[in-house]
Amino acid sequence: MGKYGKGTSARKGRKTLRPRFQKRSRYPCPVTTNSTTLYRPVGEKEFDLIRASGFSEFPPRLPEQPFFYPVLNEEYATQIARDWNRKDESSGFAGYVLRFKVRTEFLDQYQIRVVGDSTHREYWVPAAELKDLNANIVGRIELVAEFRKQK
Repeated sequence: MGKYGKGTSARKGRKTLRPRFQKRSRYPCPVTTNSTTLYRPVGEKEFDLIRASGFSEFPPRLPEQPFFYPVLNEEYATQIARDWNRKDESSGFAGYVLRFKVRTEFLDQYQIRVVGDSTHREYWVPAAELKDLNANIVGRIELVAEFRKQK
């Protein structure tokens, strides 16, 4: 028994809320090892909204955007950001490649689509279900690469 009595902590004699054998997690929420890494190429406006969220979620789709298209490999995302977004005025002449993880169990309800060559693989998540996808992101959304129009 410690100086403060059995089951108490050193701070003001408060009761310990977790058993002594349980380690404190470094993560603020449950972490699963069953996640899938995805990539998302975005333009300037979408990137600004993601940054404003603290890199925690993707913004709602616009009315003319019925699907959210995360891709399965960095090369494909890079190709879109570099070859399309940075040359497109509506993307602010900037392309960003983002990496994020989503619980695999959530993604299992969607079919992987091949659009073009065999490396062009993506999910088509209906815009109405983007909030659910955001709730299943594991960790933060990360910036992998940035491309800007050359002057």
